Amino acid sequence: MSRRPVRMSELGSDPASVLRIIAYFDEVGEAAAGAEAVVRSAALLAECPVGARWTSGAVIRYDTVGSLDTTGNVPAAPSLDDEPVVWVERAGGPSELDPVLIDRVSHSLRRVLTRSSVTPQLGDPALLEVVISGKEHREDRARAIRLLGLDETRKVRVLAVSAQSPSAALQIITGELADVAVRTVAIGNATAVLCQHDGDTRALSDGLERAIVDAFPSPRHANSDRGPWVGIGSSVSAFAAPTSWQQAMRALRFASSTGYGRRAIAYERLSLLELLADLPLDRVRDNREMARLDEIAASPTGALAVQTVEAFLVFGSLRRTAAELHVHHSTVAARLASVARTMGWDLDDPMDRFLATLVLMVRRIALSSEELLEPDTCRVDGRN
Repeated sequence: MSRRPVRMSELGSDPASVLRIIAYFDEVGEAAAGAEAVVRSAALLAECPVGARWTSGAVIRYDTVGSLDTTGNVPAAPSLDDEPVVWVERAGGPSELDPVLIDRVSHSLRRVLTRSSVTPQLGDPALLEVVISGKEHREDRARAIRLLGLDETRKVRVLAVSAQSPSAALQIITGELADVAVRTVAIGNATAVLCQHDGDTRALSDGLERAIVDAFPSPRHANSDRGPWVGIGSSVSAFAAPTSWQQAMRALRFASSTGYGRRAIAYERLSLLELLADLPLDRVRDNREMARLDEIAASPTGALAVQTVEAFLVFGSLRRTAAELHVHHSTVAARLASVARTMGWDLDDPMDRFLATLVLMVRRIALSSEELLEPDTCRVDGRN
């Protein structure tokens, strides 16, 4: 950059002034400046706010003194891919040199987006990783939030998703989050879905549960797609997104690997049950109750019987369970009696019924956790 910054108040409308603006942005480009530096340099040159908005919804806007501020008069997103809208907010009417300024900013931003770089670029999923990482500094998370086109003053919620069919999972989730800004990135075996949603948690989890069950009804056939599992973190400030992500990952362990547990779990609704996520898997496998239940479920007939007990504990009555399973209520009663006899449960006794519910829940957590640990290459793409 030149030793003495150029200011448009010092320039005229002659060709020499136009060339000075072009040279100014050439120097910015030679310094390998990123998108933020380009817009900031433009605002300092123009001596008024300058902004840019991309098709992704991401906005960069700097004020007169070169401070980042995305709260100004932001225009609609452009219609062309990767072609940002650039604007100048000059009080008292535009300058004759503003069209030159806008052209040079647009040109410089195009160069930024095509330049090979190892640093995160605008809209890069790595930006979302910064937002939900507890290891990053607050200022780095603030920058990433803005570059993702999100409002740092609004609350966010993070969902953790495991899916065999990523496109189907995203369709279900975005259907329940209509008109909400959503950003996603694959992290390990799960997908993080960040949304600016501060609505009712129960309504969201119940809506997702219904949508998943409708798309992937129980009971499932062997080798069929189990449908997405979703862990739902709390609604928090944008800077507390790492907390919501960790909550979502813990809730994901409760999502059901079997037919009649819930497949969309909100961390806030787990309450004290959340402590079950800390149970060591090896101790669960070695537990006598678990081993006995696994022995029953090892045969096709036994698996149906265990599934029927799960359904009964969800639906609460013989007739409702029979209707859901499409069998006679006497068949449900026989299956319940078979499992109860082997396990030593009296399902009419409140304490035994609670114990059966708890045992089946812990078994689901163990089975789901084991599946989540398996290699998984599923990814869910982002949506603006």
